[in-house]
Amino acid sequence: MERVFPAGAADEREVLTGFLDWQRATVRRKVDGLPPELADRALLSTSPRMTIAGVVSHLRQTEYDWFAGSFPSFADTTFARDQDGGWPTGGRAIADLVSDYEAECAHSRRIVAQLTLDAIQQFTPPQFTPVSLRWILTHLIEETARHLGHLDILREQLDGTRGY
Repeated sequence: MERVFPAGAADEREVLTGFLDWQRATVRRKVDGLPPELADRALLSTSPRMTIAGVVSHLRQTEYDWFAGSFPSFADTTFARDQDGGWPTGGRAIADLVSDYEAECAHSRRIVAQLTLDAIQQFTPPQFTPVSLRWILTHLIEETARHLGHLDILREQLDGTRGY
């Protein structure tokens, strides 16, 4: 996916989905060229799942939870929440994790395209109050960007690669 900023005069939907797609495309840029043997290397003794592979897996699960999980009648799959937030990778190759993430992002885009920004979740976990698609898109921009910061640090520490 190419990184393209939304147009300066874009409407609200185009701004929200455009900035989310920018962040999504940056995930691939942070992973491209990473030696596969480094993808599962944990650098934080207090957070052993905080690996490049773990972050990508978690981001895929986050997409799934917030879009397919919030709007199950629009999802292509039966929703099943992962209690571990997608952090465990099961030893899967980083290329497969990135491919799964990008496929989930495409699935999320199909769901979003069918809804208005004011659409309220069809399913909300019991500990939360229902939110709109607008809120979810804003949250996913924040969530993805925050984890891109983790990917920045991990990648630089693992092999010296820097850049946004």
